[in-house]
Amino acid sequence: MLKIVAMVTLFHPNSSHYENIMAYLDEVDKLYVIDNTPNENHENLLPKSKKVEYYSFFNIGVAAALNFGAKKAVEDGYDWLLTLDQDTHISSSIVKQMKEVIEKENMHKIGIVTPWHQTKLKVEKPKEKVDYPQDVMTSGNMLNLKIWQKLGGFRKDFFIDGIDIEYGLRLKKNGYKIMRLNELEIEHDLGDIFYVHGKLCTNHSGLRRYYMNRNYHYIYDRYKDTDKEFCKFLISNYKTMLKVILFEKKKFEKVYGFLLGYIHYKRGIKGKLLKFRGKQCE
Repeated sequence: MLKIVAMVTLFHPNSSHYENIMAYLDEVDKLYVIDNTPNENHENLLPKSKKVEYYSFFNIGVAAALNFGAKKAVEDGYDWLLTLDQDTHISSSIVKQMKEVIEKENMHKIGIVTPWHQTKLKVEKPKEKVDYPQDVMTSGNMLNLKIWQKLGGFRKDFFIDGIDIEYGLRLKKNGYKIMRLNELEIEHDLGDIFYVHGKLCTNHSGLRRYYMNRNYHYIYDRYKDTDKEFCKFLISNYKTMLKVILFEKKKFEKVYGFLLGYIHYKRGIKGKLLKFRGKQCE
């Protein structure tokens, strides 16, 4: 039986996030809990289990948290890591079925095994039982740690956005694939997204707009020869920002973050933004 270690990243968690942990805990051999909440400790709220290992950081970012969990898993002798966000609900049966696929199929060129992510997005699920998408959200994935080591881990200088997209393109550039099992579905909360006249408004904060625009331009520079059309799509943001201006709240903050992200990209700035509009970032 394949042994699996899981990791979940916390950031200001609530009770429903702890319920998500209980849903899959029985099916994993160990769970690393990476708490990225500044100045808070949530260890006492976690399940009392020998499986659970708790680590607290002052918001080191998504990529650094993923790399910490992956490195720890390698040190503990695991080949596969289940990566999870606190707001992803995945059942033990889904974890079990993904494990069975990994045991049965040739995983030599598969960097990630993932289920279908059921979200608020109006996206039609592929008819194929298995397909190989360009990228996938990092949460709910089985990460092949041998390939993760070969590729050098996730880009921690991106901090929070574009990490999954960059890693997917890096897999492709190096001859690896993402395997998606479309018959397996998990629920993932994408936050306060909404549609107006059939058009998607993602409603990202100004700070998220900063990271997305900055990091997507870095992705374009590095991977435009790997998938030019996809990379052009990432940085074609004029329609997105028009929807922000027309339909979303806090327009100035979001436009400011978008423009600042581009300015910092042109200046070669990476990593965590320390201040946004004069306020200290968490």
